[in-house]
Amino acid sequence: MDEKLVDVYDEVLQRNPGETEFHQAVREVLDSLGPVVAKHPQYTDAAVIRRLCEPERQIIFRVPWVDDAGQVQLNRGFRVEFNSALGPYKGGLRFHPSVNLGIVKFLGYEQIFKNSLTGLPIGGAKGGSDFDPKGRSEGEVMRFCQAFMTELYRHIGEYTDVPAGDIGVGGREIGYLFGQYKRITNRYESGVLTGKGLAWGGSRVRTEATGFGTVFFVDEILKTRKESLDGKQVVVSGSGNVAMYAIAKVQQLGGTVVACSDSGGYIVDESGIDLATVQEIKEERRARISTYVESHPRARYVEGHSVWQVPCDIALPCATQNELDGADARALVGNGCSIVAEGANMPCTPEAVRVFSEAGVVFAPGKAANAGGVATSALEMQQNASRDSWTFEHTEERLGEIMRRIHDRCLTTADEYGSPGNYVAGANIAGFTQVADAMLALGVI
Repeated sequence: MDEKLVDVYDEVLQRNPGETEFHQAVREVLDSLGPVVAKHPQYTDAAVIRRLCEPERQIIFRVPWVDDAGQVQLNRGFRVEFNSALGPYKGGLRFHPSVNLGIVKFLGYEQIFKNSLTGLPIGGAKGGSDFDPKGRSEGEVMRFCQAFMTELYRHIGEYTDVPAGDIGVGGREIGYLFGQYKRITNRYESGVLTGKGLAWGGSRVRTEATGFGTVFFVDEILKTRKESLDGKQVVVSGSGNVAMYAIAKVQQLGGTVVACSDSGGYIVDESGIDLATVQEIKEERRARISTYVESHPRARYVEGHSVWQVPCDIALPCATQNELDGADARALVGNGCSIVAEGANMPCTPEAVRVFSEAGVVFAPGKAANAGGVATSALEMQQNASRDSWTFEHTEERLGEIMRRIHDRCLTTADEYGSPGNYVAGANIAGFTQVADAMLALGVI
C-alpha cells in the first residue's frame, strides 16, 4: 500500500472495529491506488479517499413483526447510503442471518465502484436484515417485509435511494416491500425499487442479469486471447439466481458446466449439469442439491467439501463472500484453471487472489464481473422513468454492451497506470477516478 494511504487505512480500522469484511474491501481498493495518488495529488489534498471510506448515512432500525403463532419477533434492519456523487444511492437488500453492519458496509463500499464502472448515473448503497426467509410462511415473509418497509420508506425514493434484491430478497419480497411503500406514501412510484415483477414495472433480464453479465465478461476475456467458451469446462459455486443463469449462459455459448454446489456440498456431472433439474430442485422443491443424483445416476454428490477441487478451465464463484480461500485457489491452479471471475461479491479471499496473481491466472473481481445485476437495475430505472417496457432481446443486448464497456475500461485503465492485464487494478482505479472527480466537482459535502 502506498505510504500516502496507510493513514487512511489505519483510520478505517480505528473507526470501524470488528468489521473485517469492510476492512478487507477497503484494503483491496487502496492497494490499487498508489499510482493514482502519485499522478493526481488533488485526491489526497481534498481528502477524497478518506471521505469515500466513510458512509454518507448509516441507518439502523428495529423490525418488530408477528409470526403465524402470534408471537412477536424482532429483527434488525440496515441501510448504508455510502456515496451519492454520481446519482441516487443504488444497491440491494439482503435478508440473511449473517447480515450485520460490517457486512452491509462492505457490500455498500463495493457497490460504489461497481456502479461507477457501469457508466450509469447511480451511487452506491446496500441494506438488509438478519431476518431469514427460509422456513417462513408466505404470511410471515409478507408481514416482515411490511414491517421493514414501514421504517425504510422514509429514507428512499427514485431520486434519493433505490434498493433492489440480493440474497434472500427476490421478486416475492420486492412485491411485498413495494406494496407497503405504495400503501404508506399513496404514490405509485415504480422507480423506488428495482427487481419488480414484469406486470408492474419490472425489467426483462433482471433475474438473469448478474449471471449473464459475469459470463459476458468472461467471454470478453477469452476474446483477448482469441479463444471462446466453446469446449471449455467450467465450475460454478452456488445454485441461486446468479449461479443458475451463469450456467445457462455458459451452456448457450458452448461451454460445459461440470459442477455446482449449495451450502451442503456439490454435484459433479461430467456430461454437463442439467440446468432444468437444478432449477426444479431449487426453485420449485426448494430442496438440497444432493437430490440431483436421484434423476442423474451418472452424476456424483460430494458432501461438505469445496467444489473448487473439481478440475476446470474457468471458475465462477457465485455463492457468497470469502468462499474461495488460498487452499482452494492452489487446487484450481494445480488443476489447470486459467480464468476466475467473481459472480458473487468478494467471494475470493486476499490469499486466493494472491495465489491467482502469482500463478498467472486471469482474475476478474466482482465489482467488474458481476456488475450486470445493477446495470440492468439501472436500465429498469430508465424504463420506469420513461413509462416504457423493453423486449428481452433489447435489454440483453444493452447488458452485453455495458459488460463489454466495463471490460474494455478495466483493461485500458490498467494499461494507463502501469498494470497491463490486471483487472483488479483496472476496475479499482476506473471505478474510483470517476467517483473522485465527481466528488471534487461537488465540493466538500
